[in-house]
Amino acid sequence: MTEHPEDAAALDARLDEALDETFPASDPVAIHSVDVPALRSAVRCHAAHRDDIGNLTTRRPVPGPGLDRLGAFLFLNHHGPQNFAPGNEGLPFGPHPHRGFETITFILQGVLAHRDTAGHESIINAGGVQWMTAGSGLIHEEISPASFKRDGGPLEILQLWVNLPARLKKTPPRYVGVQRDAIPTIRADVFMATVELRAGGRVSFDNLAGRDVFLYAVRGDLNVAGTAVPAFNLVEFSEGAAVEIEASTQAVVLFGHADPINEPVVSHGPFVMNSTEEIRQAYADYRAGRFQIPG
Repeated sequence: MTEHPEDAAALDARLDEALDETFPASDPVAIHSVDVPALRSAVRCHAAHRDDIGNLTTRRPVPGPGLDRLGAFLFLNHHGPQNFAPGNEGLPFGPHPHRGFETITFILQGVLAHRDTAGHESIINAGGVQWMTAGSGLIHEEISPASFKRDGGPLEILQLWVNLPARLKKTPPRYVGVQRDAIPTIRADVFMATVELRAGGRVSFDNLAGRDVFLYAVRGDLNVAGTAVPAFNLVEFSEGAAVEIEASTQAVVLFGHADPINEPVVSHGPFVMNSTEEIRQAYADYRAGRFQIPG
């Protein structure tokens, strides 16, 4: 079969016409590209307020003026950074009760000892994490081990309280203390991590649609979707599926996300429940010694 030039030109013209109809240049849907998740923007920043506990430097961005809680994230204490002299008294958190939520504690500098009435005990060094589920109730202490009180040194700790849904508020207490080199990466209802960034460094998180998102600038200055975020600030986000963070200076970020808990939240002191009556019951149980879990 002999192909004539005019036939080839006609075929090219028909192909061009078909392509123009299928993929019109004016139709943005016709532009094939990788789907980009909608970025969350920073609605506002909440500066942490100083609330020192004795000689322990403490900042707290939530709860605070203008922000009672951030979805499932209830409370953050940022202790330090500071240096303790040799012969110090250590941390002041002796035995105290909890019920109805979880605590996640990041030891950025220093060391932290934990002991509770469920029989858990550990000493976690810098870079490690403690994850405690208070659940139905326990008494614990978070103190400095003898070596830190003797020698002193730098200390910086972040403790975050995360709510539990009503169906889990009476779950048995649990505790996991993990040193830095043993921290696992898993997908769970609650994800938390500290991120260290060099100046100009970037990190992004996706699959955040419908999640409660938590971002606190521990050190350094950040840029979050065009909004400057100084150190010691908590970011409140718009809806969206992704978060992008850029470090303007060397920085440390506490970042996490969790399933929303669309239930009433009633908190008082060390207890977080769904009703005032449950709070009263928690105090009654504590006074009656019911947080002393049998061995």
